[in-house]
Amino acid sequence: MNDANKDAVVLSCVDIARSYPQASGDLSVLRDVQLEVLRGERLSIIGASGSGKTTLLQIMGGLDEPTSGQVLINGQDLSHLADAERGLMRNELIGFVYQFHHLLPEFTALENVAMPLLIRRSDVAKSMEEAGELLGRVGLGERLGHKPAQLSGGERQRAAVARALITRPALVLADEPTGNLDGRTGARVFETMLDLNRELGTSLVVVTHDMRIARKMDRVLNLEDGVLRPAVVTHPD
Repeated sequence: MNDANKDAVVLSCVDIARSYPQASGDLSVLRDVQLEVLRGERLSIIGASGSGKTTLLQIMGGLDEPTSGQVLINGQDLSHLADAERGLMRNELIGFVYQFHHLLPEFTALENVAMPLLIRRSDVAKSMEEAGELLGRVGLGERLGHKPAQLSGGERQRAAVARALITRPALVLADEPTGNLDGRTGARVFETMLDLNRELGTSLVVVTHDMRIARKMDRVLNLEDGVLRPAVVTHPD
């Protein structure tokens, strides 16, 4: 990563609030969230179950809209985009990794990983070649023709990581990416994510309850009572 790019702001959240109408009045989930994520930065967000972490991640990725405030990706305000434009931005600039892999069961690992490129009508042969190379880098070079049901949980999640990174996005948003895996497999999947983060310079925002993961990030923020604040994290000796 060169000096000209390392301080570029990839994601900005400005005064983000999100509330939901209830019979007894509005339920406030997020309040005055302020956040900047730099190019190549690794950031984790922790917080109690139900604190709004997933809601915030979905707003960052343009999958949900804030009640008020702005989200900017590479300086472009998501609220100023039509649905089709927002979908195009997600395809080009954002990769998503979820707790459950969400691979399409009828397609092979190779086809699943190539899908974001095929959706943008990239050359089929080149897309498959790039997907095969990336699957090889996550240790699935011999599983290209296997469908999700033929893969282990860890293999499916590594395929999902490859799919999120196939477009070389500016930003990857991960929601409990190892939460459905045993400790050893989860650690391997997460190390794969960190390796690709370092290699590609992609910014990484991870929602997690696992402090072993949080401690490996550049910054840790805590979402509590709808407000995002720096977390106090103790590192093991």
